[in-house]
Amino acid sequence: MDSKKVNDKKLQSWSEINKERKRKKKEYKEKAIEAKKLKEMKQEVESAKNETAKNSIEEKKEISTLSIALPGSVLENAQTEELRAYLAGQIARAVCLYQVDEVIVFDDYADEDKSKATSVEDDFGFKTIRHCCGQLARILQYLECPQYLRKHFFPIHKDLKYSGLMNPLNAPHHLSSKDESEFREGVVTNKPVKPGKGSIVYIGLRQDVHVDKLLVEGARCTVKLHMDTMNTKKLKGIVVSPDIPRKETGIYWGYRVRLAKSLAQVFSECPYKDGYDLTIGTSDKGSSIDSFHCPSYKHALIMFGGVQGLEFALENDQTIKENDPELIFDHYLNTLPGQGSKTIRTEEAILISLAGLRSKLNPKFPPVSFNQNNGTNTIISPNNESIENVEDMSRFD
Repeated sequence: MDSKKVNDKKLQSWSEINKERKRKKKEYKEKAIEAKKLKEMKQEVESAKNETAKNSIEEKKEISTLSIALPGSVLENAQTEELRAYLAGQIARAVCLYQVDEVIVFDDYADEDKSKATSVEDDFGFKTIRHCCGQLARILQYLECPQYLRKHFFPIHKDLKYSGLMNPLNAPHHLSSKDESEFREGVVTNKPVKPGKGSIVYIGLRQDVHVDKLLVEGARCTVKLHMDTMNTKKLKGIVVSPDIPRKETGIYWGYRVRLAKSLAQVFSECPYKDGYDLTIGTSDKGSSIDSFHCPSYKHALIMFGGVQGLEFALENDQTIKENDPELIFDHYLNTLPGQGSKTIRTEEAILISLAGLRSKLNPKFPPVSFNQNNGTNTIISPNNESIENVEDMSRFD
């Protein structure tokens, strides 16, 4: 009898154990389902947050832009390849200092078939153009690109042989791995991701960022980081337009380079919907800058001539019927009246003209003021407040 009772107890005990196991298994499944639902809800909230952020960015007011156009033939006035490279570097520095948004390099000879040509890519795709124009455009693109991305976009090329002679731009978007910034330029990697889960982008940090969009491998993009993920295992961000950093913060985010095969294409291939609403030509034959009153503008263009001036470029362009360059611009200005030299070099004219026009320009939508002193980083704000403690980044070039 006693042994029978013990067996019954054992059977009862194992039965209870099995029931307990089933109950725990059921609880585990319920928790797993609940966790899955929570994860899906979290992803929905995050995607909604991204969409809201993008919409708010798109709704932000547009900002006025400043473009300059110059002929690539200015490089032919340099005696050696080293001087060519240094001259292009001087132009890039001037463009960056005065926060120019677009640089157009045009061919003032307009005779592509009779000249030594090269192929260069701009925002409109690959273009075959006179070699001096292509070289200037390539060097300008190289200097604008952040240092950590150059090896991805600029293979070894003879046009960049003397790039080490050029002074670095130290532009705000040329960030080191130690710099903290909400925005960064990056390149799309070939790292695998799940379908529909975006792309992995290298942004110059030890950790790559996971972005919301599926992008073509090797493409350059601007990323807005989720700052709350900076010190986490997975760094996340969203892909935005290159114009957004300046629209949101006022920080200068570099320039675009466009190629034009003639003077006419500078105007006809304008990337802005309504074209340039203010065009200024520069020449010693123009009216004095002292009496110039700048109207309000959305997109301004300032054009510089080469060694033989804008008259030479107009003469070679068969598309434009006017013979007087003054007729194709809203204003035709002499930016240095009473000059002491017979000629002003184009690289000098850019600095002189932008300095003279700086206080006169009247943008309809000026960018917000930007002022940042982040440790060793220094960025010059549009309102000219100088910030000390500049970190020398020339070692990255």
